[in-house]
Amino acid sequence: MLKSKLIRFALPLLLLFCNSSENSVAGSKQKRPDSQDGATGTLQKMIIADGSVAMDVDLNRLNGVSSATGKLETLRFAVAPNSFFTILVFNNVLRGPEFESAMALIPQRRTLSGLPAALSASLNQLEVEKLPSGAAFDLAVRDGKTGLVFFNVEGNIYDYDANAQLLSIKGGRLLLSEEFAGKLGRPSEAGSVVGNISVGAAMQPIEITQMVNGQPRSAVLPPVQGAPGVPSLVPGPDVIVGELSGLQQFGSDGTQVGLAVGTDSCNNGDQPLDWFSLPDNDHPVIPQNLYRMSGGANNDERFEQVGHSWLKHAFLALEDDACNFGCNTNGCVTGQHLCVGCSDPYGANLNASQNGLGSRAWVNPFTGFFPRGDSQTPPNNHAGHVHTGTSHRILVEANDLNTTLNPGATYYAEAAYISPHEYAWCQRHHGQCNMYNNASYQQYHVNGTTNFTFTPVGGTVRMQPAIFAWTGQTPPGRIEPAPGNDGFGVLGYKVTNPSAGVWHYEYAVYNQNLDRAIQSFSVLLGPGISVSNIGFHAPPQHPGWAHDGTVGDAGFSSTPWTPTQTAGTLTWATETFAQNQNANAIRWGTLYNFRFDADQPPQTTNATVGFFKTGSPITVQIQAPTPQGTPSPTPTPTPTATPTATPTPTPGGITLSASGRRLQGRHAVDLTWSGSNAANIDIYRNGVVIATVPNSGSYKDFIGVRGGNARYTYKVCDAGTTNCSNEVTVRFGGPPL
Repeated sequence: MLKSKLIRFALPLLLLFCNSSENSVAGSKQKRPDSQDGATGTLQKMIIADGSVAMDVDLNRLNGVSSATGKLETLRFAVAPNSFFTILVFNNVLRGPEFESAMALIPQRRTLSGLPAALSASLNQLEVEKLPSGAAFDLAVRDGKTGLVFFNVEGNIYDYDANAQLLSIKGGRLLLSEEFAGKLGRPSEAGSVVGNISVGAAMQPIEITQMVNGQPRSAVLPPVQGAPGVPSLVPGPDVIVGELSGLQQFGSDGTQVGLAVGTDSCNNGDQPLDWFSLPDNDHPVIPQNLYRMSGGANNDERFEQVGHSWLKHAFLALEDDACNFGCNTNGCVTGQHLCVGCSDPYGANLNASQNGLGSRAWVNPFTGFFPRGDSQTPPNNHAGHVHTGTSHRILVEANDLNTTLNPGATYYAEAAYISPHEYAWCQRHHGQCNMYNNASYQQYHVNGTTNFTFTPVGGTVRMQPAIFAWTGQTPPGRIEPAPGNDGFGVLGYKVTNPSAGVWHYEYAVYNQNLDRAIQSFSVLLGPGISVSNIGFHAPPQHPGWAHDGTVGDAGFSSTPWTPTQTAGTLTWATETFAQNQNANAIRWGTLYNFRFDADQPPQTTNATVGFFKTGSPITVQIQAPTPQGTPSPTPTPTPTATPTATPTPTPGGITLSASGRRLQGRHAVDLTWSGSNAANIDIYRNGVVIATVPNSGSYKDFIGVRGGNARYTYKVCDAGTTNCSNEVTVRFGGPPL
């Protein structure tokens, strides 16, 4: 029996096809078809021919009766024939329901006693509606005429039997809506579980589209770019997070819970973006993060990261228009590209699907590079994994969400799309570098003490990391040690005066896409300053897993950074890369906090940020207790010094040579090496991995830059190790080395 099961937890997004690692996972979608040029097969749009719905409701809870035992009443309905609750099925595998479609319900019993009057009056006109993108829940039960929502639905599983063309929806929890709770005179009970719902329906196709190599044979009439109301797009491919929605708890384990949030990606660029599914490694990956703002008189003293997830590997793009950019599929191979102005949705349940997630350790966040899925080091190998309710999801301590322990706190979900195509395009097209705007965030209100629900507040803030939501902070400073060769981070800070003669200094260091990571943070202090309450905060690390890309599969360390105070500085640091490659560095997509109290007011001075893998420290302007009031001038952050061609000692004795040439005016470099017995080699250019290739002893780097002066420094290493060659620098133009 052909089935594809999809768990739907507050899912506001249309599901996608799955990659091969998810074929047996709830929430999965079908693998990209065998054609290497794109999707080939049959896409069906289907509606309900007929069906039935059962709601088991607790009459005691509905009527506000306190009782240790519930009083269940089953409400049975037929689904009105030909209801336009539409689903999409590709090659007999369920893709998902379409937004804002609904099934009308026909009650099967005339007399139903004990129901609240408002619900009883609407029984003949109820509908089950698929909610749109951005909604907090997947489904709602409402009055089809008045629009009054009685129940929101979460936790439901979609199950499609392709042979019989039967759709079933099971396990949905009925939550009392705010409107209905208000009508019952018990508004505080909104969100409480009052029953469950199940649906069984026979489906029939109303539209069938044949796709060949990713191209539909039916005509498509997309909005014309540049027409009134259609935004202008930036040069090049540019994937952004257009919407975050449906943040939800998906499990727990001990003191921790596992969360996920839905994401709509949008192509904000004027070029299609590569979207090739695994085993290809030319597709975006999607990290998810959670932050909390709390503390102080106004609950905004500090901004902390309380959780982060592994990465969702994107696959087979749909071409929606969630960002209203005007989706244009003309000249674009759909499925294997996110076309110009188009969007692609992933529901929270899909971003929580554990077998579809891979470790962040495999990914260079600036270049977007990660190993192929069919290499010796696949980026999402789950062999040997026994998953719990928190594994690989946004890992959060329950106490960091507990509303009793965090009164007045506000929370922000963040996601990003890291794309290798953006970097590759940037290398070939000067100035069209869109790797810096990939993160967006959404505020949420949290309810619960051990099990949690989340309600969105306002809309998604696009193309900014969540640290910019920190109320009252000094505008964050940028941490960018090597512009054009590595990513950037942000340093935010806030100084408060909680009591007479006491100043609290709060610093947040966020790494958006710096591959080199951050190893130390140092604040200048004046002489004679009394410092107390020195503190440090970091999000919980995921445990080590087999094949997770960390050294020895040990996972990254959770050891708190050690503070060291001298007469003139206060420095926090973790182990160096040479001491421990798994040290608790501020890796990409994470935010760490440093804090203390002092007896002196703030003055403008500099903090020093030190790096983990490579590069010299840089300074960033901050405020700190420097009583002399004459801060040193703030230097402009400078790139890491370019390595020289002097060979560096290497454990394995790998020897590298390089020569540059121009192909049709564009830069290219030929690399040759000897002395390595590894199966695969990591190629580094200017300190970042640009490729992992079989160890053939040679590699041609077609950089694509045309004309001008440029300098490229190379080394090669046994893949995944620090056994590396000497560094060799190739220069185009300018004086000789």
